[in-house]
Amino acid sequence: MRITNKIMQRNNLSNINTNKMYQDRLSTQMSSQKKINRPSDDPVVAIRALRLRSNVTEITQYYTKNIPDAESWLKVTEDAISNLSQIMTNMIARCNRGVNSELTTANRQIILEEMTNLSKEVYATGDADYAGRYVFTGYRTDTSLSFLQAKTQNYTITEQLDKNAIDSVTKVETNKLLDINSTNYKDADMQVNEDDISTVDVHRIRLAYNDCSEKGMPKIEFTAPDGTKKVWQGNDITLMHSYDKNPNPYVFASENENSIVYIPETGELLLGEKKYGELMATKDSEATASVNEGEIRVTYDKSNWKKGDLRPEHYFYCQADREDGSGDRITYNENYLENGAEKQFIEYDIGFNQTLRINSTADECFQHGIGREVDDLVNAMQDVLDLEGAKADIEGIMKKTTDKTELENLQKQLDAAEKALTLAKKKEQDMFQHGISTFQKYQDEANLCVTNCGSRSSKLELVQNRTQNQKTTYETLKSENEDIDITEVAIQLNAAELTYNAALMASGKVMQTSLLNFI
Repeated sequence: MRITNKIMQRNNLSNINTNKMYQDRLSTQMSSQKKINRPSDDPVVAIRALRLRSNVTEITQYYTKNIPDAESWLKVTEDAISNLSQIMTNMIARCNRGVNSELTTANRQIILEEMTNLSKEVYATGDADYAGRYVFTGYRTDTSLSFLQAKTQNYTITEQLDKNAIDSVTKVETNKLLDINSTNYKDADMQVNEDDISTVDVHRIRLAYNDCSEKGMPKIEFTAPDGTKKVWQGNDITLMHSYDKNPNPYVFASENENSIVYIPETGELLLGEKKYGELMATKDSEATASVNEGEIRVTYDKSNWKKGDLRPEHYFYCQADREDGSGDRITYNENYLENGAEKQFIEYDIGFNQTLRINSTADECFQHGIGREVDDLVNAMQDVLDLEGAKADIEGIMKKTTDKTELENLQKQLDAAEKALTLAKKKEQDMFQHGISTFQKYQDEANLCVTNCGSRSSKLELVQNRTQNQKTTYETLKSENEDIDITEVAIQLNAAELTYNAALMASGKVMQTSLLNFI
């Protein structure tokens, strides 16, 4: 094959262009510090880069957003529950003081005020939020745990209880002792003596709320041991009030074995002995795991809500009137009646295929029983204060009276007041003694929640450390796959420039020679 000058020129120009393209590629790598600028440069590197970038982006989301967010949520939750535990400790201390039979009236008033304030603080703590989201309300993070202001809105609430919810309450029957004053102590119907003072014990179901509505009477549903469904409502239940005296609702329930007495002010259902026996006979069958035959459902209405009352939609199946006045109702937790209360766990993705629960729900720590127990203690102590006041009033009247007959009658009234006061103090001591164990139980539950938060935080810390290492590893792999070795590319670029310049010089000499030079 004959090689002409023209062929040599074309070959030289082609090689020079190839060298120039190589130099351009190295120059581009130096300026961008990347091995490739388009997928076609190196498909293998491009595919690997996409995967590694995806991994780096995902793990960066975990490390810089999800994990710190979960850590903050857990910290807010743990602080709130720790505060609850401290409140329970303070309540136990007040109960220990309340057990003392030598308390003065001033001491009782102080304890009364302290217990009331501590009870309010419990549910205020439950309204803790993180970044505008309430942390104890499950999926309803936009709704506070308690009512933040007084409100009138009718709720129909269904509590799902069992026979463990039935307890006993002691009531001191004072007759008209508390109504005696300086103007009526002589009246015949005010002549109270020791025989008129007594105590009654009655079984009760203490509802989650007091100050319930008396318009909608409660309904009690349960399953008898023979499997039949029973419903008590309407005429089966007697509406009475805490201020009724003839008859007293507690005395009425204790004397009528088939009675069910509803006291809306205190949120109590008092049970006669036979009704109590029927409810205590309920038993869950092991043969039907999906059905709870031992469940006792109590449905009732409540319309007037005070600031600090727990919102029922976080705890029960309930229906509420819409606030727009349309007459429609909102239904909450409808599946509770069939499947029981569902746990509304909020979980964060904190790693590859790894989640962590970050929330604690209200029913685990902020329970209605705390406030209701305080209500009982406050009422018991208030009864003692009222009787101390009645006794002091009678003693004051006696000091101003000289009539012998009146003094004898007043002495009987004073003896009755002292007996009632002794019984009331005994009840107060028993209830405060019971309060110690009750609040200890709630404190144990709060401590368990704190422990659970702590274990989740420990797990999160381990994941965070591992994620940090993974982030470093993936970023290193990504850099090794995409980024150039600057030193190596600089050497290659310098060599390419020398090669290019040499090629130009050689081509210049070839271009100068043609066939005419030999003619």
